[in-house]
Amino acid sequence: MEKLTTPHEIEINACEQAVEQAIRSIPPVWPLSSSVAVNPYLGQVTESLEATGARLGRVAGIRVTMPRKWYADRVHAGIIQDEDLELALTGTMAQMKPSIVETLKKAMMVESPMPKALPTIAEIATPALGVECAEFVVERIGFWAAGYFDRGQALWSASKDGGAYSQWRAFATRDLTPGIIGIIGIKGFAHYVDQAPETALGAIARSVDILGLKPNELPTYFHTLLITLGGWAQLGRYELWQAELQGDTNSTLIDLLAIRLLWEEALFVMCRGDVAPEWQKVRAAHAAPLTPSYDLVIDTILQEASDLSEQRRLGTLLSSSEEEKTPEQPDLIAAFCIDVRSEPYRRALEGVHPGIKTIGFAGFFGLPSSHQGFASDVKEHRLPVLLNPSLHSHSGDAPLKDQNARFLARAKRAWGRFKLAAVSSFAFVEAAGPIYAGKLVADALGWAGTQKSKGGACPVLDPMPELNTRVEMAANILNAMSLKEFAPIILLVGHGANVVNNPHASALHCGACGGYSGEVNAQLLAAMLNDPEVRAGLYERGIQIPEQTRFVAALHDTTTDQVSMFDEDLHGFDDNGRLLKVENWLKSAGKIASTERAIKLPRAHAQKDIIKRSKDWSEIRPEWALAGCTSFIAAPRHRTAGKNLEGRAFLHEYNWQEDEEFSVLELIMTAPVVVASWISLQYYGSTVSPEVFGGGNKLLHNVIGGIGVVEGNGGILRAGLPWQSVHDGNEFIHTPTRLSVCIEAPRDAMTAILEKHEDVRALFDNRWLHLIAL
Repeated sequence: MEKLTTPHEIEINACEQAVEQAIRSIPPVWPLSSSVAVNPYLGQVTESLEATGARLGRVAGIRVTMPRKWYADRVHAGIIQDEDLELALTGTMAQMKPSIVETLKKAMMVESPMPKALPTIAEIATPALGVECAEFVVERIGFWAAGYFDRGQALWSASKDGGAYSQWRAFATRDLTPGIIGIIGIKGFAHYVDQAPETALGAIARSVDILGLKPNELPTYFHTLLITLGGWAQLGRYELWQAELQGDTNSTLIDLLAIRLLWEEALFVMCRGDVAPEWQKVRAAHAAPLTPSYDLVIDTILQEASDLSEQRRLGTLLSSSEEEKTPEQPDLIAAFCIDVRSEPYRRALEGVHPGIKTIGFAGFFGLPSSHQGFASDVKEHRLPVLLNPSLHSHSGDAPLKDQNARFLARAKRAWGRFKLAAVSSFAFVEAAGPIYAGKLVADALGWAGTQKSKGGACPVLDPMPELNTRVEMAANILNAMSLKEFAPIILLVGHGANVVNNPHASALHCGACGGYSGEVNAQLLAAMLNDPEVRAGLYERGIQIPEQTRFVAALHDTTTDQVSMFDEDLHGFDDNGRLLKVENWLKSAGKIASTERAIKLPRAHAQKDIIKRSKDWSEIRPEWALAGCTSFIAAPRHRTAGKNLEGRAFLHEYNWQEDEEFSVLELIMTAPVVVASWISLQYYGSTVSPEVFGGGNKLLHNVIGGIGVVEGNGGILRAGLPWQSVHDGNEFIHTPTRLSVCIEAPRDAMTAILEKHEDVRALFDNRWLHLIAL
């Protein structure tokens, strides 16, 4: 029998649906220890750029494109050409649009108005109280959130019993700050919170009722409130993301919405007579349909033309004829992570000797491992954040027997936490006195030592999978790497960044490794492929690895362009002098690649300048990381070999003729492509909307809770890339472009995969990514 629903139940259901819609509109942010790039438009991928622009203009007051002058300058420089404008104009589905290119060009010369977010009650109440209520509300929530979300920086942890909403009520009922005359003067706020409903959803329902909100007003209003919380809301979304990976759920973001809404309710009750008329207008605006304006359509057409100009440039480069130089019997094969920073090094390495071949593969090397490092209690998920770990590893047993080393490692970790603590960071140098003076001088002058990759505790799987499982894994990985030929030495090159005094250091590591460096996965795979039992099993499957072939793990330091091999993989290897040759090739390639990168970095001219930057604690731009990324190319290496892609392309080895049932193609399109899209769109969002999706100014950053940074002494948590990661002080170093995914594969195979995966198809259907068949 069908259940009858009362009007009250309809209102409750609409409220719950609006809450769900709002929390899904917020992107997650990972803690500093394992920060990875996140698509800031993750909650809007089912909408077009124009629709997203209308939404984010209403809730956040931000653009989704660059100012028109930026496009006009590119047109004037010949980067964007008339053919790009024509294609973009004819390709848009918008009903309101210019009729011809000349009209579009004229519109381009007049700046579009900056969107203005609909105000919250805290903003409306500001004139009545004579205090910046919105800033005060966010400051008080941030003050509490810093303790609640703390991940080890504080000397003692805040309780999480009962969840965020319950813990905030316990804090707010004892927080006297809101009622102090001269600060804000919300008398009785602590008592008001004490009388609030005990559950977050109950509090939200009561606030909706008191504020007179209707169902069609809720989604964008709730979204607005969460946007005002910045990274704190994104951290709540992260906790939900992590829970859902485990098949569970988490209510932290709902709790944060209830907290922010309760502040709105209290201010409304206090200033009802002053805010009610304006509040009625805001409610009506939230109820209005989200319709892109003519100006917004113009802006998105210009962005499309900019994307097309990048595709035209790439197409010209890829179509240029060049004799294939891949060696028939290579002396060295090096498998690098597809990270764009690998492209210049790969090109340089192939150029130093004709017998070298390089391939590209995702940096976790197909091993979704949760790793526990030496003398550490932290489990590091060294895999894409889209996945769950299925393998567990720890540092080798031999070093763990050394109790002195274990003690020193833990002491070093504790010392590092002490230096970051809110109080001790200021007193640190004074307390250390002359003992620390030498290090300060060395760091200031760039004399600090560089961490070496060789040696160290070798990772091992725990427990070791059965032999059949290891053989199956090895076969699948070799197939996914399109590795059908072998050389005496095959390098498996992960990457990491050697920098000092950088809270965002993990963001420079490997995104495919969950914000950690890639040596663990490379070492695990090298050990597996060097195992005689695994090789015997592979032989039975038709994969014959020559007996003299040795897989060697290596680490590419992207800050210095130095590649170091790990000693453990070389034990008992009769190299006949090959190892020395490989080391010389790596050094030569590093010098070429670092010199090329030095041209793009401020105050750098040669390799020595690049190395010094990695050791300089005052350096705010140790490297450009993935700035400039514009394309993802999955094809055989001969498609791109010898072509200067300027460190802007993710290069994944793929040969569709050897891909039975297109299982590898499906893996590429649903994992590496999605990870690359997150990276590309984080750089895009941090460039076009730095005020909301950027990490702020590094010079003003303070680490808070060990989880993120704030600008100054409090307020919202800043998520996204710092300004110095996309701008060199004079101009943008990153070109905000939606990623062009170029794949050499049959169109019908790609279409079938997109039909199977709706979430991936949405990225292409709504033009967040461009799909191009080579």
